[in-house]
Amino acid sequence: MKKLSLLAIAMLSMAFSYAQEISDALRYSQSEIQGSARFRALSGAFGALGGDLSAVSINPASSAVFNQSYISFTLSNLDTKNNTSYFGNTVKTNNSTFDVNQGGAAFVFTTRNNSPWKKLALSIAYDKTNDFNENWNAIGLNTNDDGEFSNSIASFFYDYANGVRLADIRQYDQLIENDYKEIGDILGYGTQQAFLGYQAGILDADDENNDENTFYTANVGLGNFFHDYLYTASGYNGKISFNFATQYEDNLYLGINLNSHFINYDKTTSLLEDNSNGGSITEIDFDNTLSTQGNGFSFQIGGIYKITPELRIGVTYDSPTWFTIDEETTQYVNSNNPREADIIFISDIINVYPRYKLKTPSKVSGSLAYIFGNRGLISFDYSNKDYSKMEFGPTDDAFYQSQNEVITNTYTSASTYRFGGELRHKQFSFRGGYRFEESPYEDGETVGDLEGFSLGLGISFGNTKLDLTYDQAQRSYLTPLYNVGLIDTASIDRKNSNLTLSLAFNL
Repeated sequence: MKKLSLLAIAMLSMAFSYAQEISDALRYSQSEIQGSARFRALSGAFGALGGDLSAVSINPASSAVFNQSYISFTLSNLDTKNNTSYFGNTVKTNNSTFDVNQGGAAFVFTTRNNSPWKKLALSIAYDKTNDFNENWNAIGLNTNDDGEFSNSIASFFYDYANGVRLADIRQYDQLIENDYKEIGDILGYGTQQAFLGYQAGILDADDENNDENTFYTANVGLGNFFHDYLYTASGYNGKISFNFATQYEDNLYLGINLNSHFINYDKTTSLLEDNSNGGSITEIDFDNTLSTQGNGFSFQIGGIYKITPELRIGVTYDSPTWFTIDEETTQYVNSNNPREADIIFISDIINVYPRYKLKTPSKVSGSLAYIFGNRGLISFDYSNKDYSKMEFGPTDDAFYQSQNEVITNTYTSASTYRFGGELRHKQFSFRGGYRFEESPYEDGETVGDLEGFSLGLGISFGNTKLDLTYDQAQRSYLTPLYNVGLIDTASIDRKNSNLTLSLAFNL
């Protein structure tokens, strides 16, 4: 019995095809605790403190707190552990990455002639804002019987094919790539998926002799299906901040950031499905890859005010980030349908999708800190971001309008609370922090609340500082394998652990 293989297929200028999902909007709208070791040791509760280059990324007034020019860079090792449950079976996976996640410099200029503007600070800083490197594996026997073969990947192709004319998914050209491209140009992504399912022999038309046929049958028997689903991702979000800040009199610090953002994200999903249900097909492989590149712009304005020499407050407004994003995909389908006349082999082809826009939500943050002289400090930050305000564009496109409506109904505002403290003894600093972030989902279950803690140690050698931090955060997810057809979910308990080392110098 020969296997039927189909590798999907290129299209340029796919006018009616889209790779975007609302989960993509969330991925690029969220940020993690990254940055310097001291910043992470206080769980990012730095909005009213300043004096750290990563603090500049959350309150642009922070650089004016420096008394002299300053430079720092940071190395970090991220370890991600996922416990994935799927129909009662749990699989543990682990992924580790090491890189430079922060670097930059601040240049401080003091004024003369008794000006009330005491200092001017100019800085440039790079911060990784999110790390996408991870993998998880969902393995189990899918016993869901909600609908006819809804627990098979055949339902993915069946749902897209339902209502599509047979004439639109037949092969006419000797090169199947040409048919696929034409389908993409004229009829779009959904019809292409129907084309894949039909050409791979996963679907049969109810009336093969009628080009107007719109009804199909899946060549799988009803029953249980064994799934081995592997998700692998790599990449990151990052930003470069150009900062301008000043100190007015003795108590007020003001600043602005102009941020350049970039996205680099690659994802591969692979499903192996087996069954012994007595249908024509007992094995299906289905692979998808997604490669995303993007860039964006945002700005921040912020201030820090000393109520007393010990007590400080901070306020920051983060604008939306306006992203421009490009995406490419490839697909692979393989079934053991025995229809030898339909066996097709074609080469690797990349699907290039139309460029699109994404606007992330704005954020408002408030901070409070108390400084115990040279003995230490405590700090608290609060921020709120309304994820229902995420928006795909162009907004006059009917598809993006429908996606934006789903975003509005799916997501909600989420608050983040961060606490940090530092105790100093001679040249040593002992640090700790805690953070809690609410779920961005209206149901509160698809993505759960995040909870994390941090511990750190700093050593000062005069103008040189060395900091080491360990931090950990946990969150639970319910992730559907696909958004159409096979929508059964895997439950993921994720634990991110970071070991961070920073070296900083006063210039």
